[in-house]
Amino acid sequence: MAVPPEPLLTDRLLRSWLRCKRRAWLDQFGDPDQRLWTAHRALQLDEQRRSFSSLFPERPQRGEAAAQAAAPAVVGLRLQALGPGQYVLQAHPPLLQRVEGSSRWGSHAYRPVLFRQGRRLTREHRLVLALWGRLLAEEQQAPVSTGLVLAGAGRALQKEQLPLAGGLPRQLDDALVRLADDLQRPSPPPLVADRKKCILCSWRGLCDRDARAEGHLSEVSGIGAKRRDMLVELGIVRLEDLAVADPDRLAAALAVHGEQHGEAAAQLVTQARVQQRGEALRRDGSLALPELLEAPGVLIYDIESDPDARDDFLHGFVRLPRLADGTWPELPAAAQAPYQPLLALHEHGEPRVWQRLQRLLQAYPGWPVLHYGETELLALVRMAQRQGASDRQIAALRARLVDVHQRVRRHWWLPVNSYGLKAVASWLGFQWSQKGVDGARALLWWRQWRLGGVGPRGGASRHNLRRIFRYNHDDGLATWAVALWLLHHDQA
Repeated sequence: MAVPPEPLLTDRLLRSWLRCKRRAWLDQFGDPDQRLWTAHRALQLDEQRRSFSSLFPERPQRGEAAAQAAAPAVVGLRLQALGPGQYVLQAHPPLLQRVEGSSRWGSHAYRPVLFRQGRRLTREHRLVLALWGRLLAEEQQAPVSTGLVLAGAGRALQKEQLPLAGGLPRQLDDALVRLADDLQRPSPPPLVADRKKCILCSWRGLCDRDARAEGHLSEVSGIGAKRRDMLVELGIVRLEDLAVADPDRLAAALAVHGEQHGEAAAQLVTQARVQQRGEALRRDGSLALPELLEAPGVLIYDIESDPDARDDFLHGFVRLPRLADGTWPELPAAAQAPYQPLLALHEHGEPRVWQRLQRLLQAYPGWPVLHYGETELLALVRMAQRQGASDRQIAALRARLVDVHQRVRRHWWLPVNSYGLKAVASWLGFQWSQKGVDGARALLWWRQWRLGGVGPRGGASRHNLRRIFRYNHDDGLATWAVALWLLHHDQA
């Protein structure tokens, strides 16, 4: 086939553009060496595979020969046609399902199948499915009236038919024209206002550097898209502008959008000033961790989860006793403290996990349980409630857990753009022993371990489990690094 004229608009470019216009431009013209591998894409493909396997337990057949043979499921078919403005459109639907009808392949036809993450259909899902339907109709010379959307897998597989008529074709044409226009730009589009979802993008490293260099307001902790728009309307377009703003005047200007925005003004100005200066500022002079004054030791607790499956599959603990001289271990010594991972396997049942957690907690009476963020508290309390714990037991559990993240936010302003564990611990100089690992990578390793079993892949699978433990252990040590910093400043 002859090489199509430029620009070539693909379903992957459309999907990227619907998420972020800058991302689509970088996908087309960016330096590939600047891309970061992300586990989120691998997780999505794994979930898609499991979803498709639930719909078609037998392996789909490949290519046009399979379509001509009326295979129930077809993969590997590349679709191409001219779009608006004579742009060449190209797509690779991950799965086609045979349906009733007639086409150039015989007395049957096909429709595209899309796997979605999340709880509801988005504009991205609708327009990508519309593109597949349009190109498939051209290829099979028969209309495609609906697409099939899947979510979940196994017995929990959800199916939804999406009509591809109505206003969708017009919306798709409009999106394709605008995508083509953006790809004609000599430089990438500006950074998006709300960069919270950028963690999922392979270009996040490049955009993070650009955001820091230009003082983008999204770099200020506490500013999302809506608040940024409010500040830009007031002429505050960069971090430096916010740092020199008058808090009282800003509060009055923001209060017209709601009392909560006016109340946040002084905090935003202070946060911007701290980040501009690069120095921490004390917010509350009281002790940040009074629970550790007389404690004989601490348990540092971190959970690894599969949020889509609502599965907390690993409860990890670092057991850290106080030293003989009454001081707390510094990080090198803490790294040698016992680490205890508790796996929560479905086949063992939650009652067994709860019993093991209770035994561990009861073995160290008077030891506070440190964690970072609300995940561990919420998960443990919900498990206790499901297992019939009394109100008194749950109250005691709540009193014992200490959220280090909450104490940092309550007592300090830090020169960081996020108060998450990675950002705060990295600012303090802590380094994870495995480069580029995050919760998504740990979840991918978990699924690979569950698939590995004791067969030929067993050795690699066990290695994945060790990687998960190492990452979880490091998160516990990172939590302790932050707690130590708080303790040292309490004693200063």
